[in-house]
Amino acid sequence: MMGDGQDRKIGWQCQQTYDGGHKQNNRRSHKNQKQYHKDEKMTDSGKNILVTGGGGFLGSAIVRKLLDQGHRVSSFSRSRHPHLDDWDVEQLVGDVLDAVTVATAIKGRDAVFHVAAKTGVWGDEQEYTGVNVTGTHNVIAGCQFGGVPLLIHTSSPSVVFNGTDMAGVDESVPYPSLYTAPYPKTKAVAERAVRKAASPRLLTLSLRPHLIWGPGDNHLVPRIIKKAKKLRQVGDGTNQVDTTYIDNAALAHVQAMVALEKSPELSGRVYFISDDAPVRLWDMINRILEAAGKPPVERQMTPKTACLIGDIAEWVYRRFNIRHEPPMTRFVAQELSTSHWFNISAAKQDLGYRPEVSIDQGMARLASWLQDSHA
Repeated sequence: MMGDGQDRKIGWQCQQTYDGGHKQNNRRSHKNQKQYHKDEKMTDSGKNILVTGGGGFLGSAIVRKLLDQGHRVSSFSRSRHPHLDDWDVEQLVGDVLDAVTVATAIKGRDAVFHVAAKTGVWGDEQEYTGVNVTGTHNVIAGCQFGGVPLLIHTSSPSVVFNGTDMAGVDESVPYPSLYTAPYPKTKAVAERAVRKAASPRLLTLSLRPHLIWGPGDNHLVPRIIKKAKKLRQVGDGTNQVDTTYIDNAALAHVQAMVALEKSPELSGRVYFISDDAPVRLWDMINRILEAAGKPPVERQMTPKTACLIGDIAEWVYRRFNIRHEPPMTRFVAQELSTSHWFNISAAKQDLGYRPEVSIDQGMARLASWLQDSHA
């Protein structure tokens, strides 16, 4: 995603997927919800909320959940999204790099969810810095000068990934001294900025959901399916990871806002978020492939070989200024061969978070969506 929270390639699917990942048997219509503009006075108990990247995968799920709870929601993205029009969501088109536009969109809100980011495993570090660091600073400044009391920031567990196994670690694990990719590096800078910005006037929380997936996914699932024929298992396949089903990720964000307002002493903290069910990474990949009607990954390579290929590929791509993603990078090799699952006790205790959709339930919904979207 390029600065608007994975808001590319969503299309018509969003209307069918953000009801929990299956066709809406009990569809709640937002057609009759009156449009709210930020300069109007609230007339009910709902909050006036802005979601950056509100048209993307996670952003849309958060928007939908907020609407279901009776809040007035606006989206700030680089482009308009038809499904948000269908939900009667006010859409503000702009770039997080434009401080004035960001401040104007934020002014007077009751809460801001900063979801927009540039993700990926390869690319120009300046582009990542612009969206993830400068963009976050602009959102923080907009909240500070616009009188916004609550800021919920979407971070990533990769901000603490050091290239080795991380099994059951909690939020006390430190930031590494070295990053092998611009995404975790710039997201770590952004997360630290949000934590530092916490004050009595601006309460902040950062969430670290791991490997978000589900119906409507325009990043992880399509990436796995696209590379199905080329995938090779890295390592012996016993490394475990956490994943986060899309509805669970959205739920955690909304619960974070409620908890932060009720308990201001939580301000400045970070929380790992997951389905609370570590799985073998390659079993999960094969289940996604199965849901898409693809065969499982059978070929293998050692972690050492993968890292060597990644190292060479990165050198070649930088040397010849090749823009598209290499077949392997050091960061991807490390991610595919190590365990990274987390202790989410803090989120359970402080935010009241409990995943509502299991991996089995989510996988059934994903399979159904994949069938419908390719029918």
